[in-house]
Amino acid sequence: MENTAPNPNPSSPPPNGASVGAPIGVHQDLADHFLTCSRLGRFLTVADGSRFVITDDFREFPVQPEAAAMASIFSKDLLVAQAALLPLGGAVHKMSSVKRERYEHLFRLIEEQALSDVVRNSAHEVLNAGFRNAQIRALEAELGDKLSPARMRYRAFLDVVKQLMDRNITAGPFLDEFRDFTKIVAGRLDFGIYSFCLDRMFGSPRITMKVKKLLVLEILQFPPIIRRELLTNILALRGQARELTEFVKYMVATELGKNAAIEIELLEAFKLRRLSIEDIETSLSARTG
Repeated sequence: MENTAPNPNPSSPPPNGASVGAPIGVHQDLADHFLTCSRLGRFLTVADGSRFVITDDFREFPVQPEAAAMASIFSKDLLVAQAALLPLGGAVHKMSSVKRERYEHLFRLIEEQALSDVVRNSAHEVLNAGFRNAQIRALEAELGDKLSPARMRYRAFLDVVKQLMDRNITAGPFLDEFRDFTKIVAGRLDFGIYSFCLDRMFGSPRITMKVKKLLVLEILQFPPIIRRELLTNILALRGQARELTEFVKYMVATELGKNAAIEIELLEAFKLRRLSIEDIETSLSARTG
């Protein structure tokens, strides 16, 4: 199925004009950008916000050490956090003693502050092993073992989406397949890949409005952070059908409550560049003050 979701292979065609797997460390302020995402309670995005960061961005291409450190500490996608950590220790054994001390200090900070227990443990193991390549390669292999089954299931799901587009499967069986796919890959597939897959379905004219509304009802049951990102992606998609955006807003207002509705409205405005992070923080402070 073409243009439905990004292929995890970094050499594949890019989604939404952004290259999956392309270097994201070319912006000097990337670390600050990751911190901004964290302040908003978001998953990390590339610097221009065109897509979410995936593990390949750290596994295959060089990234600023400062940005990688921020990602390993603050990423809400724990697979991305783990992938960001590993390249940091790869060249430490070649560094001067002064620079090595800085990296040891950095890894201690990650060990103390990372959101993920797995990342904290990995930082501890790398430090204890003296940044030996064998330890880093073992952790990379462990990460690969986590990613591979989920990506295989993801590719199988794309075949089901193609059946839906070709009208070879009805809404009911498709929804069952979607639920099973989501359950199996939860926490095991890059959030960026999962999100882009849904974005393409919601933007496709080959998928009926009925199916899109049923998918919205499924998303309403997701954890708040994931739900907020996915719903605001629908609302912020250029050229989105008005019927669908009105349905999303109605369901948010009736099912999620006032606070969740305000958070979604603010994040939608941020994604559409109608509000800055400072505007959002001021608005939230005024509500809680």
